[in-house]
Amino acid sequence: MAYKDYYDVLGVSRGASDADIKSAYRKGAKQYHPDKNAGDEKSADRFKEIGEAYAVLSDPEKRKVYDQFGHTGQVPPGYSDGGGFPGGGNFQGGDFAGFDPGQFSDFFQGLFGQAARGRAGAGGMGGGIPGGQQVNLEDLLGGLGGAGQQRRFVQNVEGELQVTLAEAFAGSDEVINVDGKRLSLRVPAGTRDGARLRLAGQGPGGGDVLLTIRVLEDARFDLDGDHLTTSADVPAPVAALGGDISVQTLSGRGGLSVPPGSSGGRRMRLRGQGWPRKDGTRGDLYVRLNVTVPAVPSDEEKELYRKLRELQK
Repeated sequence: MAYKDYYDVLGVSRGASDADIKSAYRKGAKQYHPDKNAGDEKSADRFKEIGEAYAVLSDPEKRKVYDQFGHTGQVPPGYSDGGGFPGGGNFQGGDFAGFDPGQFSDFFQGLFGQAARGRAGAGGMGGGIPGGQQVNLEDLLGGLGGAGQQRRFVQNVEGELQVTLAEAFAGSDEVINVDGKRLSLRVPAGTRDGARLRLAGQGPGGGDVLLTIRVLEDARFDLDGDHLTTSADVPAPVAALGGDISVQTLSGRGGLSVPPGSSGGRRMRLRGQGWPRKDGTRGDLYVRLNVTVPAVPSDEEKELYRKLRELQK
């Protein structure tokens, strides 16, 4: 009787909480459900395996026995043909999630088979639920509706949406595809990296679509809090004598007055040209000056630079 690691089957740690186990089961059962993988025997086997693991780990008594005796491959002491354990107690609570426990592995049958067959035979798959009520997969996965009604799977979908810095600054209209459905949404102006958008009722079965906004890096601007930083080229004569230059901003172009004697690397500020704030104001734009000289100076420029060099001597 080969040992089966039910924790590994569900992809959870041995200390996983009941909520973690149920969440892992929901995810796996949805992925390998026969209705979505018709004719795929491997998926069908995987579906049964996941159901078997959940049937054990979701029940505190079964999980305790599995943790204690599973590695030994031996029937626990006091186990009887009636499916009882020391003291005459039987497994109560838990469920087999709509699966026939008689189809579970030899490993499962060795530990729990008698108890499982005893209950299933009495009420045609009672599943260990008080009163013999059968539990189907859609109920367990969170389906809606009363008894006898068509169940639907409600799922929240999470993802990331990448936008440029300019789109996050000005806002943008986006179209995404969720489960084959095209959804339109508006990214608000001034959105920051990590912001969350919620499209209520737009997910599968009426669930929500939850998007995390990721603002891409920009080659021209750096965002730090409410403030932006960029750089601007300044011709050497303007840096020396002072003058006005044009600077690119996220909302267009702005003028900057460069003081005489400005060196390369000097940091200047354009007030109110930074990132939008919630109160309607904006941060500032900081401009680093990059002093430039002609790559291919004309003869006249060369002569003037020679004279300047002589003056500096």
